[in-house]
Amino acid sequence: MTERLESREKVTGAARYAFEYPVENVAYAAAVQASVGRGEVVAVDADSVLALPGVLAVLSHENAPKLHDPPDGELALFQSRTVSYRGQFVAVVVGETLETAREGARRLRVEYAAESPDVRLRTDHPDLYKPDKVNPTFPADTEQGEPEDAYGCSAVRVDVTYTTPAEHNNPMEPHTTLAQWNDDGLTLYDSTQGASSVQNIIARVFGLDRTQVRVVSPHVGGGFGSKGSPRPNVVIAAMAARAVGRPVKFAVPRQQMYATTGYRTPTIQRFRVGADSDGRLNAVLHDVVEQTSTVKEFAEQTATPTRVMYQAPHRRTSHRLVALDVPTPSWMRAPGETPGMYALESVMDELAVATGVDPIELRIRNEPDRDPENGLPFSSRNLVACLQEGAERFGWAGRDPAPRARREGRKLVGMGVAASTYPAYMAPNRATARAEPDGTFTIRIAAADIGTGARTTLALIAAETLKADLGDVRVEIGDSSLPKATVAGGSSGTAGWGTAVVRACEALRAELNGGLPAEGLEVSADTTEEVKAREAFSRHAFGAQFAEVEVDADTGEVRVRRMLGVFAAGRIINPVTARSQFIGGMTMGIGMALMEESVMDREFGDYLNRDLAQYHVPSCADVRDVDAVWVEESDPHLNPMGAKGIGEIGIVGAAAAVGNAVHHATGVRVRSLPITPATLVPRL
Repeated sequence: MTERLESREKVTGAARYAFEYPVENVAYAAAVQASVGRGEVVAVDADSVLALPGVLAVLSHENAPKLHDPPDGELALFQSRTVSYRGQFVAVVVGETLETAREGARRLRVEYAAESPDVRLRTDHPDLYKPDKVNPTFPADTEQGEPEDAYGCSAVRVDVTYTTPAEHNNPMEPHTTLAQWNDDGLTLYDSTQGASSVQNIIARVFGLDRTQVRVVSPHVGGGFGSKGSPRPNVVIAAMAARAVGRPVKFAVPRQQMYATTGYRTPTIQRFRVGADSDGRLNAVLHDVVEQTSTVKEFAEQTATPTRVMYQAPHRRTSHRLVALDVPTPSWMRAPGETPGMYALESVMDELAVATGVDPIELRIRNEPDRDPENGLPFSSRNLVACLQEGAERFGWAGRDPAPRARREGRKLVGMGVAASTYPAYMAPNRATARAEPDGTFTIRIAAADIGTGARTTLALIAAETLKADLGDVRVEIGDSSLPKATVAGGSSGTAGWGTAVVRACEALRAELNGGLPAEGLEVSADTTEEVKAREAFSRHAFGAQFAEVEVDADTGEVRVRRMLGVFAAGRIINPVTARSQFIGGMTMGIGMALMEESVMDREFGDYLNRDLAQYHVPSCADVRDVDAVWVEESDPHLNPMGAKGIGEIGIVGAAAAVGNAVHHATGVRVRSLPITPATLVPRL
């Protein structure tokens, strides 16, 4: 019943999203972005805008209230004159209607003292530095053995540099907040991946106790990481609502999202791999350069998947950052693993060509029996099974290894493969389980549904634990007044939330042995100690991506004919939502390979393509035949469900599989994404 109800609410429009909550006397906010790439605000001509009918307030550094120690510089709205990047919010206009607010924002004149911004990522930037750590807490650098010497002595050497551009999340629902102050504090109807996180951070920003902030977010129209922490929209709505003494709605327009809601950093990745003539790795060196902002440091963990994938006695990974006059990068689906595995799996394909070893066999030959970096045993690792299962399903045995070997008229056809991986995270969570007087059950946890079917999966977990019919289980999520939960991210939702639900349901069953009281019975669970006590294992999901492409030999147009993903991700709780998540990630991987690129204006700063007309993502016509399956995997070292999580891994390796297929089809190796006709035609 939970699954059907959730589906019905969404397809009929009954599911309520942040902007849709009806409140009386609501006002609307529209933000003004900086038109210079660096400098200071000299003056804001608020008086002329305040004279417009229906304009209620203009907030800027000149009159905004002082905030209380924002933990994130991007949330320190209007606290100084400083402009750190073009597109930064420098003022907000509040109006009786959305149209009035936007017209006021359009008319607001802001005077600047401008400076030339530094916005270009390059390997020779004089201000490159080593961060203390990379997201979330990994060491920036690792080294084992003598990688430089071992590489120099290797029989086969590959030394290449791969680059990926900045990429932007484009959820269907924009970043939206409805803020309402009352006698008890602040209520936020917010588009977020973590109600508990927003509650804690916004309470700190406004100097409130966390109990004075309530965040309501039962449905979220996508996030992909961009809604994993509070963005400026939350602070703007709350600040504006307090200033005008009325509820205020603020939805970030799509064009403004490109500067204010995070993006995947561009990367420059130098890979050096050394192997013997049979393709067995001797040395792996992966050095990454990426950008952060002057407002806040964010270091993508791009090289971390290289630490876990293949056996090599001599190895080094490193990350270097430069703080540019740009917006702060942040999470985008499978942060780190996505760009890192694109480069690694492309390099493995280059090594396969250099050694004459089949790309699948090459990966199998370098399969480790323990985690290569820390020596821990894997809780389970079935990459080889994924590769072999995928090869059989995809018809890999019929592939001629020679590039440009298959031509159908004007079309060059090729096949590529790449591996996938993602850590199996689990964090502490809390949940309550209640037996209602009518014999049904209610599960409460402040989890988030970002379109992944969280309610359905948690209901299945609860029903199984309670040994109850699914139709008798009701799940309440998306509200910070519920038991505290972690954000929907890192493929950790099912593992973390699900464990808390299992423990609450187990405790409830034990209590019910004495019978059900007339008023019902409720118990709680907190998994903090359980998570701390976990044994030391290397816990990761793995997979294999297969792609077949056709390339027009005259125009350079690339089409993905078919794609297959085979994954080993522990127990799959809900096959329907699981397949959807895998395919969704693979589709994003096609976009990464062939379309997605946020283009920086190097003179003025800011991204030039700021809407879906210019920032291209795959549509139905671009995804002709995509399928995802999984191998059965039993892992007792994870959590009560035996699940590893699947939200992230579907995109990992997908772009590399497409790129490797393009090379097989054409003989052209493109090392900078996206792969477009402009990059292919001159070399065809």
